[in-house]
Amino acid sequence: MIQVHETFVCKPGNASKLAKKFKEAMAGLGEPVTILTDMTGQYNRVILVTQYDSLTAYEKNWEKYKENPEAMKKMETAMAGYQDMYLTGSREIYQTW
Repeated sequence: MIQVHETFVCKPGNASKLAKKFKEAMAGLGEPVTILTDMTGQYNRVILVTQYDSLTAYEKNWEKYKENPEAMKKMETAMAGYQDMYLTGSREIYQTW
């Protein structure tokens, strides 16, 4: 099992807005995703946490969006303007034990 953490460091005042945008965009996709915002530590962070059985399953998950243009268009519409809400980001992949 792997966990993927995608961290976005937002511009001040945008973390909760970006978290809401992610929540709305990912609703109905059928994928378990956890959306986190900071309470302590570094400020203005939004972290998306997803789980997959393997790296192969993670890669296949991306492929399904390429195969479904309607879902991709819906996601693009829901996420419009999100790039203006954050400064930087990173992706970390962990193996769970």
